[in-house]
Order: sequence, then C-alpha cells, then structure tokens
Amino acid sequence: MTATDIAVRVQGVAKSFGGARILDDIHVQIAAGTVHALVGENGAGKSSLGKIIGGYYVPDEGDVTVHGTRVTRFTPRDALGHGVAMIHQELQLAPELTVLQNVFLGQESNRAGILVKGDLERFHALEATCDFGLDPQARVAGLRIAERQKVEIMRAIARDARIIIMDEPTSSLTEDEAERLHGVIRRLRGQGKTVIYVSHYLDHILATCDNVTIMRDGRVVRTAPIAGETRKSLVDSMLGQESDILWPDLPPAPGADVAPVVELRGVSTATGLRGIDLTVRPGEIVGLVGLVGSGRTEIARALFGADPITAGDYLIGGERQKPMTVTRAIAAGISLVPEDRRKQGLVLTQTTRPNISLATLGAVSRWGVIDRAAETLRVRDMIRHFGIVPGHVDGKVLRYSGGNQQKVLLSKWAVARPRLLILDEPSRGVDIGARQRIHEFIVETARQGVAVLLISSEIEEVINLSHRSCLMSEGRIFAEEPSSSLTLESALHRVFLEQNRNAMQPEVAPS
Repeated sequence: MTATDIAVRVQGVAKSFGGARILDDIHVQIAAGTVHALVGENGAGKSSLGKIIGGYYVPDEGDVTVHGTRVTRFTPRDALGHGVAMIHQELQLAPELTVLQNVFLGQESNRAGILVKGDLERFHALEATCDFGLDPQARVAGLRIAERQKVEIMRAIARDARIIIMDEPTSSLTEDEAERLHGVIRRLRGQGKTVIYVSHYLDHILATCDNVTIMRDGRVVRTAPIAGETRKSLVDSMLGQESDILWPDLPPAPGADVAPVVELRGVSTATGLRGIDLTVRPGEIVGLVGLVGSGRTEIARALFGADPITAGDYLIGGERQKPMTVTRAIAAGISLVPEDRRKQGLVLTQTTRPNISLATLGAVSRWGVIDRAAETLRVRDMIRHFGIVPGHVDGKVLRYSGGNQQKVLLSKWAVARPRLLILDEPSRGVDIGARQRIHEFIVETARQGVAVLLISSEIEEVINLSHRSCLMSEGRIFAEEPSSSLTLESALHRVFLEQNRNAMQPEVAPS
C-alpha cells in the first residue's frame, strides 16, 4: 500500500488518563476510500482511538498521519482543516437551534461576513443524499434521539470531510434507518471518502465495512479484511477466548390468575398514547415492539409519572392511582432505566457512589445523615455484582465506557428492589460482554418476582428476553402475542403492515 493509498496511519500511539493507560502502542493503517471498522468491548479503546484521529484527544506518545501529513497538536478545528470530521456517540448539538442551523453551524452562507439566504437549498440537496426525512425548521430539542443522530450525521457530511469517524452511528436507529445510513456510507465510499466506523453492532460491520481492527484492553489485537470474518471470529478476538453467547433461560411465566403489579386500562396521554391496555405481572417480562415513534417510550414515561395521563385508569397492586408523579411512582416501587443514560439517568459530574445511591438515600441515612460505611458496602456489592470497571467506589462516571455507565445506572435501581422495573433500551451502545451481563440481570430480576417492562429497538432482544410481546404503532398496542411465537421477520412485517394501514386511513374531521 503506497502513501497515497493511506488515509490515516497511527504509529505507536499511547494515551493515559489519571494514571490509567487506555491506549498502548497502537499501530493501524486505514486505506483511503474504504469503510474501516474499530471493534472491541467497552473500555477496549476504540472510541478513544477515534477521538485521537478526530483531534479530541492528544496522544501521549506516537504519531498520527492524515493523508501523508503528520499531525501533532491536533484539535477538532485542526482535524476539520485536514478533512476529518467526527460524529460522537454523545451527540454534540445545539438543542435550541433548528435542524437547519445545526447542520450548517459555523458554515452558514455569508457574503462579506453577513449571513445570506441559501442554506435551505443546501439542506435539500444534502437531504437528497441522506434521505433522512428531517424537517429543517424543527427545533432539535423537540427531536427524538434517533432524529438527533441523523442531524449529527448530516452535519459531518455537510462539512465535506474526506475522513468521517462515526462512533456508534446506528445505536439510536431502527434497522430500516440503519440500512439507509449504510446506503449513505456506501455512497460516501463511492465518492472516495474514508469512513471509520466504531460500533458494537457486528452484523452492521460485517455487512458494511471493508476492513476491521479489533481491540482489547487498549491494544490492537489484529487488523483484517472483513471478507474473512464472521460474527463469532470477531467476538472471539474481542473477548480473547472462544465465545458461546446464549440468551439466558427465562423463568416460568406467571399464570393469568396472578394479580398484575401494574395495569393500564384505556390510557391516553398528551404525548400520543391512545387507549392503552397493558398488564405486567410479578416475575413476568413484557416486551414492547415497535418502530421509533410508536409510543414505547411514552408508555414507560406514563408509568413512571413523567408524562401525565389524560384518560383511562392506572392501577398498582389492583388499586386505582391518583395522577401519578415521578416521586409517587418511585415510592410505589416503580423504577425506570431511561433510553438516554447520560442526560436522563446519570449525574456525570458525580462519582459511582452517589449515582448508585441517589434514588434510595433513605435506606442508608438517618435523620438526614448518610451512613457512609453502609453506603460504601452497598455500592461495592453492586460493583462486584455487575462487574463495573474500574471497580472504584468513587470512580469518575464521566470517564467510564458506555457499558460501565449503563451498569452503574442499572445498579441504581437494583438496590431499590422495585416492584416494576422499566428498561428502555438497556443494552444500547454497550459491548458484547456488558450486553450479556445486562441480559442475565433482566432474567435474574424476573426470577426474584419483579415485574419487568422491556423496550428495545433490537426486536430479537425483546423476543428472546420476554414472555409476552405487545406490538405498537401510532401510540396504540394493536396486538399481543407470546414472544415465543414471534420471529424478527414476522414482528417487523406486522409492525410495518400496521403502520401502512394507519397511513392509508383517511383523517376524520373534528366534530
């Protein structure tokens, strides 16, 4: 491979934070005009390597060369100057601005420094390439996570970068949306651009990438053409051992004669739910299956008291509830692991200890004074139970990998011993090892008699980890099936069929 064929060359790169070495002697060559994957468990160093190439981290040792030019004090601005743009897993958007403004932020059309019209035409041209269906005038704060991720992707493409680093770009997308993104990636490759694809979704990598670099414990295990790889070969290299990843066995489903922990009867909300009937019994895992925007998260928020119920009844333990609030829901034993752990679940300025204790401080305090010994003992138990790395009671959660952040969030509600545990995208953006532990935790929780409501964009996850599946579209549950009777293909077919049926129905004029 000649120098002109190489988009990025990393030689002997090392990086440490707080005495912990996160990258050690990294050597990677990324060919120009290819899609190159970086894979590994959480904490393997793949995102950190991406951030060094993107100018967000400065290596302590080693060299980075971009299109033949050696870079030293690299910053994100310098990286853009060299044609490198990065799409972060933690989205970097201005929520109060519109989609259009975010896409062209810092690149607005201007004449002699004065803003002029023209960005809308540029946006439509970009949308023709991406086919994301975004409203350019919509305020980003009002968008769902999946839509925000699309804005971030469009912004990177708008900068006409020659090298685009994508860190978990499909983590918030449905399979259909992910395939559209992969179509965009293929078009970018056809234009001679280089895409560095950081992901835990091995099927996406096998289908989309040309080459793969596998990392473990801050080191490169190997780099190889994707054509010779399988899902198992990637996992084996990531884990350093033969893998045998299985779905855990579910406990027996409770009978219909067992009283539900929670029940919704004809519930509607201002957020789009319409006539929701739902029951979840102790020891039962109920899954919600639907596309983004179908109302899955809205059910979770209504149960947790985050969104008010405008019609229908909400029962806990058979008793009809007054208007629910988050405080009342927690007191009633309802817990929610939200889909956005960084913005809705964790306090990133705090350490592991307060993040685990935050929702249950009353259990380790008296007269408003926290018993530090009892709190520390409880937190250490959770660190061991979930295998949180690093295993420090006062570790900085902000610096943790996505999988370990998610384990901290799960620990917060595990210590609460809830009656109902609601899990919204519990394994999003986590590696294979962390995902396996999370799946085991879900089943363990049900075995202890806790009712579990599971929401996941990965339909196979819902089907394999739940007793019953509720299929949703347009804010309604339109079908309920034993999960064992569903497949990924049959569930998707029914959801798309229902969505198309809804789209074809004529609007009813208000009376």
